This record gives sequence, C-alpha cells and structure tokens, in this order.
Amino acid sequence: MIVLWNSAEMTVQLTLIDGDKRTDYEWVAERNLARDMLAYLRDRLAENGASFADISGIGVFRGPGSFTGLRIGLAVLNTIAHEQRIPIVGVTGDAWREECLARLQNGRNDEIVLPEYGAEARITKPRK
Repeated sequence: MIVLWNSAEMTVQLTLIDGDKRTDYEWVAERNLARDMLAYLRDRLAENGASFADISGIGVFRGPGSFTGLRIGLAVLNTIAHEQRIPIVGVTGDAWREECLARLQNGRNDEIVLPEYGAEARITKPRK
C-alpha cells in the first residue's frame, strides 16, 4: 500500500494505492490535524483492508502551503517511514502524486522530507 499525502491546506488530500486500486480522500482537518491525523490515516487504511504495517511507501507534497499543516503532516509521516523502514519521498508542484509514485517506483528514498513553505514563517510577537 502506497500512501500519498498533502496537508498544505485546511483540506487534506490522501490517496491510497494498492496495486491497480486507487482510492482518493479529502478530509477537512481544519485545526484538528495534530489530534486526529493518525486515527484518520488508520481508519482509511482499515477501510481498504490494511494497517500501518502494510504501507510500502509514502509520497508527500512538500509545499508550499500552511506552515503548521506541512510541519505536522511531514513530522508524522517521516516518523512512520523511519519506524517502518519504508521509503518516503517528497515533491512540490501540481503533479505531486505522479512524481511521488515515479520516484518510489524508481527506488528513491529521501529518508526525511523537509517542508517547502514558500515564504518565511510569520511569527507574531508575544502579547505578554
């Protein structure tokens, strides 16, 4: 099972690929990504008769996009890839799914994917 993930926006895009079967999901995560991401991914895998142990590769959209969404999504998926000892690749651009799949099929592994925010993080001054 290959997991393709994009959390650069408030609506997360997830694609699961198992052989010739492709299932696309959209999830309006809003501000619940950190709390609900693992359960969401677990449940979508289960709908397809799979678990985290069945993931054979991960492709992620690196950005640009939401600082928080990219940071949370990539931290979780980098951790899964590391612990499961599976390849992870990250790309930018509109054809990110296809490019991730091609890179995984060619045996690529970025080992850790860093986000591409598209701009400096906007950090506000503390109020106190």
